[in-house]
Amino acid sequence: MASKKIDRSLTLELARVTERAAVAAAKLIGRGDEKAADQAAVDAMRRELNALNIDGEVVIGEGERDEAPMLYIGEKVGTGDGPKVDIALDPLEGTTLTAKGMGNALAVVAMAEGGSLLNAPDVYMDKIAIGGGYPANTVDLDADPADNVKAVAKAKGVDVGLVNVCILDRPRHAEMIGKVRAAGARVTLISDGDIAGVIHCTDPSTGIDIYMGTGGAPEGVLAAAALRCTGGQMQGRLVTTDEGQKERARKMGIEDFDRKYTAEEMASGDVVLSATGVTTGSMLTGIVQQGNEIWTDTLLMRSSTGTIRWIKARHTDPDKFHLND
Repeated sequence: MASKKIDRSLTLELARVTERAAVAAAKLIGRGDEKAADQAAVDAMRRELNALNIDGEVVIGEGERDEAPMLYIGEKVGTGDGPKVDIALDPLEGTTLTAKGMGNALAVVAMAEGGSLLNAPDVYMDKIAIGGGYPANTVDLDADPADNVKAVAKAKGVDVGLVNVCILDRPRHAEMIGKVRAAGARVTLISDGDIAGVIHCTDPSTGIDIYMGTGGAPEGVLAAAALRCTGGQMQGRLVTTDEGQKERARKMGIEDFDRKYTAEEMASGDVVLSATGVTTGSMLTGIVQQGNEIWTDTLLMRSSTGTIRWIKARHTDPDKFHLND
């Protein structure tokens, strides 16, 4: 059966959802309180999602692992008077970045036809991703990092030394980082925010060619949604190290723990994704407030049309953001 397309009016409405969450979180930039920043983003995103004419269900939300305020998995959002859709979200990707006043924090939400997004449990996922324009199967999750770097260099027609790999700066990635550098490629380490890391592959201006490493599985689904919109490639595999994690996966319908998922398998059908900058990064400018004016910078993507919009907006009515509620 052919996939139903998301109504295009909802595409722009989704930008408002991330704008509201980003502005709410921005009040707490540099204040050292991760949970308060996350709570502000969650509350704003929930309020705006519930104003949309959709019959939505959160299939990728905030997990219980860090006792976050959560837009929880299974939560119903929207007025109920509209299409049945899956929602994947991270109201504040980069809570630590926001609390410390560091760059690349985002508010992110994706929408797809109901039943189209992978219900990923709150476990880790091994990931590799590249942007659009490459031959199919250019990289492989099971290949050596050096081989993936060389494959991308060959596909681009450049020296390996011009390939830039984005990796989350964690002790678990030390061996991978060493192999990439030994192959002659460059490594860009990020302290947090692996959704942003993957999305960087979609924008040549960031200089990132490959994202690889282990991060959250829910974040992997959001990243896959972005790559679906840009024609990029991604592979991911759940990391389940104990029976408790496997049981959580089984409850979400996952039985094959060794399965290697593609972007299309994690986010199928028509997908719309919106990301608004909270703090300024390599791709989006953070929230700027000058008097009663608030400036936002949003990336809006849609898979069915391949359209990517950068929306720089000036808001002159700060009351609509409910900043004093």
